[in-house]
Amino acid sequence: MTDIGVRALRRGVRRRADRIGAATPPDRDRAVDALRAVAVFGVVLGHWLVTALVSDGRTLRTASPLQHMPWLAPISWLFQTLAVFFLVGGHVATRGYASARARGVPYHQWLTGRLTRLFTPVAAVLGLWTVAALALLLSGTEFGTVRTLVKLALAPLWFLLVFAGLTAATPLLTRLNPLWPLAVVLHVDLLRFGLGGPSWLGWVNVAAGWMVPYTLGAAWTRGELERRRAGWTLLGAGAAATAALVGWAGYPAAMVGVPGGGMSNLDPPSLAVVTFGLAQCGLALLLRERLRHTTRRPLAWAAVALVNLSAMTVFLWHQTALMATTATGLLAGRLPGLHTPPDGLGWVGARLLWLPVFALALAVCWAAFRSFERNSGGRGRRSRVVRSHRPSDRGTAAKARHV
Repeated sequence: MTDIGVRALRRGVRRRADRIGAATPPDRDRAVDALRAVAVFGVVLGHWLVTALVSDGRTLRTASPLQHMPWLAPISWLFQTLAVFFLVGGHVATRGYASARARGVPYHQWLTGRLTRLFTPVAAVLGLWTVAALALLLSGTEFGTVRTLVKLALAPLWFLLVFAGLTAATPLLTRLNPLWPLAVVLHVDLLRFGLGGPSWLGWVNVAAGWMVPYTLGAAWTRGELERRRAGWTLLGAGAAATAALVGWAGYPAAMVGVPGGGMSNLDPPSLAVVTFGLAQCGLALLLRERLRHTTRRPLAWAAVALVNLSAMTVFLWHQTALMATTATGLLAGRLPGLHTPPDGLGWVGARLLWLPVFALALAVCWAAFRSFERNSGGRGRRSRVVRSHRPSDRGTAAKARHV
């Protein structure tokens, strides 16, 4: 591309960014959208870095570099960002519900609108993978391989089910103190690990564990987390508790599930991943002002806005992008970082080189399926990214504008 072409491209990008900025209400809290974008980016990149599909003859199986190199556990600390997603989700849902009540919108109508936006993009994923699974089985693909692929593709749906349940319970959770669900997680882990209770008790933590950051989002809406002291308290207490649980109570250092591991912090959620989430939420709260300042720049805000416009599409299809790349690569044989066991730093270096290819495959999925998310709010509705939600002040929840 010539210098003239490069300059023309830059001008076009700047004009587009300026138009997005002009379409954004001046009172919108851009830090909320930035935190959601960071959470989505963390989940996607984390999965791409710690999920390997190893080719053993005709079978593909899942593996993780954390199996062979447990000292890489800090990677999971950086990219396991689900707590931030639930924090933002709880904040946005409670503000939206307060706004709906102030405008006389009934609960069922508010809930239907939110769940429609949440689940409409799912139809495309379920439809494609139903057809793909049947086609693979009919073509003679090993059942174990098909099960592995389908499990990976549909794994993000567990998050949506939990998130939908918490969204439906928003009226009950609006004023719930996060210490209550935290206490439930603590007692469940004491029963199952300390007193030899049944392992199925851990599934209580699927709701209680993610309710902790969700109700922190509600506290944010109530204006109880505006002081920086709240962020520092959550960050310090959460980090100290997590370090104690990992160092002295035997919890795994990895904050994601590791195939073949004896215990998972995430499946179901453990006390350690919940306290780690508290630290993440504290850091997120401390970064709000910096994010508000950064997103005043047109290009930065345009990137954040575009991620938010397609957050569900990116979240639902990023594993499919990884698997599509892996399947296509098999045509060229077993490729390092793509089909080989993740048992050394050589694999890590090769996997880093594959990240742009995964991103390209995800871009193809985004182009093909973004219309499901774009149309999930109904015809004629403006994007939520250009609707405003002001930074919380105590006592103003009932005055919040629609989010």
